Amino acid sequence: MTGKPGCKGCRDGVELDFTFTMAFQPILDLSTERVWGYEALVRGSAGESAGSILSRITPETVYRFDQAARVKAIELAGRLFPTDDRTKLSINFMPNAVYEPAACIRSSLEAARRAGFAHDRIMFEFTENEKFRDTAHVTRIVAEYRKQGFLTALDDFGAGFAGLSLLANFQPDLIKIDMDLLRNIDSDQRRQTIVGGLIGIARGLGLAVIAEGIETQEELATLRNLGATLFQGYYFARPHLEHLPAVAGFPAPAVFAQTLVA
Repeated sequence: MTGKPGCKGCRDGVELDFTFTMAFQPILDLSTERVWGYEALVRGSAGESAGSILSRITPETVYRFDQAARVKAIELAGRLFPTDDRTKLSINFMPNAVYEPAACIRSSLEAARRAGFAHDRIMFEFTENEKFRDTAHVTRIVAEYRKQGFLTALDDFGAGFAGLSLLANFQPDLIKIDMDLLRNIDSDQRRQTIVGGLIGIARGLGLAVIAEGIETQEELATLRNLGATLFQGYYFARPHLEHLPAVAGFPAPAVFAQTLVA
């Protein structure tokens, strides 16, 4: 995909020759003791791993996949999520697959309308691990999504290509600290210093922080002492295919959305 194909480019692309669905994993706000939201994670229709699906994407199908994944996540959330006006849906997207931000968001806007999902309940995550071809273009994407009322998050923060310069350029609403920085943080003073500094920087910029990949009580306790309040990881719940997993100590969603509005 080359050049700037604009709206026509947003309609073009090779059809996918595989099917997929989403699993959901909760993001918890321990300061309010509620489920803050759920991240939609790509899976095969029979539960195959994300890697097995992503490996099938080609340069010719990356746009189609990115668009289809957004719509699939929003449609499932419209059926599964509680109608409480607060629970967020987090969707991963591929900045390098977006031709024109205002045009390429249209299918997401339409899916949100059908599902009755307010824009401020949808968060788009872009990963620091993806090397952006054009950082100015990514800046325009983030600006357009925020203009439309969506939240944006920088995923895998601390593990990728540009580090702190991304925060200066993009100003997302949230950052998700990479799980490799958090692993065994309870016994590693260096990690505690680094992560504590990142949380302080985020707070100074007015950004929320999600600590992802939590696996032990000790990691959780250390991160809470460092000031983190939003958490995600196997310690709380594994992703469930087309289902919202229960979390011990948190009420299960009792009231679900109706089927999509035509």
